[in-house]
Amino acid sequence: MARRKKIYEGKAKILYEGPEPGTIVQYFKDDATAFNAEKKDVIDGKGVLNNRLSEFFMTGLTQIGVPNHFIRRLNMREQLVRNCEIVPLEVIVRNYAAGTMSKRLGIAEGTQLPRPIVEYCYKDDSLGDPLVTEEHIAAFGWASQQDMDDILSLALRVNDFLSGMMLAVGIRLIDFKIEIGRVYEGDFQRLIVADEISPDSCRLWDIETGQKLDKDVFRRDLGNLTDAYSEVARRLGVLPQSNVTKPTLIN
Repeated sequence: MARRKKIYEGKAKILYEGPEPGTIVQYFKDDATAFNAEKKDVIDGKGVLNNRLSEFFMTGLTQIGVPNHFIRRLNMREQLVRNCEIVPLEVIVRNYAAGTMSKRLGIAEGTQLPRPIVEYCYKDDSLGDPLVTEEHIAAFGWASQQDMDDILSLALRVNDFLSGMMLAVGIRLIDFKIEIGRVYEGDFQRLIVADEISPDSCRLWDIETGQKLDKDVFRRDLGNLTDAYSEVARRLGVLPQSNVTKPTLIN
């Protein structure tokens, strides 16, 4: 499709003006970053895989009534999404201790939590996306109490959906991160799941072996990131078996 005006470029995606009012074209890059972009690389085929996987997850959420920004996939690397006002929070749902939670609280990675724990980080790369409480969110006006109730509900519904889907293909959903957007229909505001859902934003471990199938492969130099993401896509039926090692050939 013809290239349109660039709106924003982030670490993993570029946003362009959409073909119709209220839409955006979201382009998935092959760039991989970790530790607040201190570690960087270009992973061939990563953007193609994340585009297809995010399409798969967002379509599934739509089917069960969880509102999100996805409209349709345009090509290998681009999808059409609804334009929305992003709430300046990263919403993290944890089912098992890992990553920063393990470091902060001294809990061994892989420890199952008593219940899903929802955390919030303020979206600001220059600050390292610091962890914040609902008190901070209310005090600084980032979201209202009704917004927070709705965000919590959305996050837990996404968790139920993803956990069940992953369990069915032998993958444990350790944790994941989503972003939430506001859309307006007249005077009515609605919150929807935005950004992406992919192995970039989830921790996924093989149930039997504990093998990591997410961005920790890149963070910790555990192997080939494209192979890990392709394995997730293969198990979910997103990629045909013959194309697993060549994600750039997907139409």
